[in-house]
Amino acid sequence: MPTILDTIVARKHAEVARARERVPTAALEGRLATAAPVRDFFAAVSAPGGMRLIAEFKRKSPSAGEIRPGATVEEVVTGYAAAGAAALSILTDAWDFGGSLVDLEAARIAAPLPALRKEFVIDRYQVLEARAHGADAVLLIAECLDDCRLRGLYASILDLGMTPLVELHDAEELPRVLDLGATLVGVNNRDLRTMTTDIEHVMRLREQVPEECVLVAESGIRTRADVERLEAAGIGAMLVGESLLTSPDPGRAAAALLGRRAS
Repeated sequence: MPTILDTIVARKHAEVARARERVPTAALEGRLATAAPVRDFFAAVSAPGGMRLIAEFKRKSPSAGEIRPGATVEEVVTGYAAAGAAALSILTDAWDFGGSLVDLEAARIAAPLPALRKEFVIDRYQVLEARAHGADAVLLIAECLDDCRLRGLYASILDLGMTPLVELHDAEELPRVLDLGATLVGVNNRDLRTMTTDIEHVMRLREQVPEECVLVAESGIRTRADVERLEAAGIGAMLVGESLLTSPDPGRAAAALLGRRAS
């Protein structure tokens, strides 16, 4: 029986085919020369000095439904920057998250932080889109990709000067992620097949990730106590969205997670 992830991947193949009809690959490649210069995402999320926050903007989610109706990308991401976030994550999936490449462009213009295109990436065309619209990093989800496609997309991201954030949930995926040479590894505490979340998951995998890799904890992080537990486990970066966006003030919520006073 197909999983949620299988359904998403099938839909992405159809979406990419339609996008390629609208804007051929050669035309998209032609836009790269005028794209905004790449900001160093890896340096931002690996800088010393405590937990680094990748703060996320999304319009809705399968679990929470519509989030912050009427909110603009600009007001949210400027709040994140003022709170001390290291980088941004922008959901561009339209079907489940209400996002778009327009949101990515708007975030990149509004805040000085490097931005990740968070998407179910299954084709080089989406990597080209990401760079053409100002992304500094691209998410790759190991469970969505076979070895050949994972390696090819990883190389394409690097070739365009961006940072690959390679995400996994299943511990069995870790060896092939590390075999890529990935230095920025995300562990999603949410199982995308069942949508269940367990913040302990990333802590259990911590010892299997080499020290030279930056490990990013994703999903289920809601309180300052959660962050302190992650730090105690030796985890230096986190990607947080829903708990920030569902709070009265996302910027203040981001500052609170980081143990800072909001400006």
